[in-house]
Amino acid sequence: QVQLVESGGGLVQPGGSLRLSCAASSSIFRPDLMGWYRQAPGKQRELVAHITSGGSTNYADSVKGRFTISRDNAKNTVYLQMNSLKPEDTAVYYCNLQKWGTWAYDYWGQGTQVTVSS
Repeated sequence: QVQLVESGGGLVQPGGSLRLSCAASSSIFRPDLMGWYRQAPGKQRELVAHITSGGSTNYADSVKGRFTISRDNAKNTVYLQMNSLKPEDTAVYYCNLQKWGTWAYDYWGQGTQVTVSS
């Protein structure tokens, strides 16, 4: 059973930075798409950013210019560098790995809490 192990969440003051990491617990075929989602209390889960195997990225408008997604294909690990954090970024952040076609999969992490507060 593949698990995604997330790390890097925590409490940070407004304007601060955090870096989230997500890696698979065992060997998997290279993901076609790696992404980060978040869910704030009382709200639906939303896409934060994703990155393709070729390195193309997409960001939610609310995080453009502040967050950067990256991946290490050798380690099947995805990162989310979060700068200039705002209280409205407070949420549980989930990573997601997808592979399409043969040996397809869709894995989710357990979530890591990010709290932005003074």
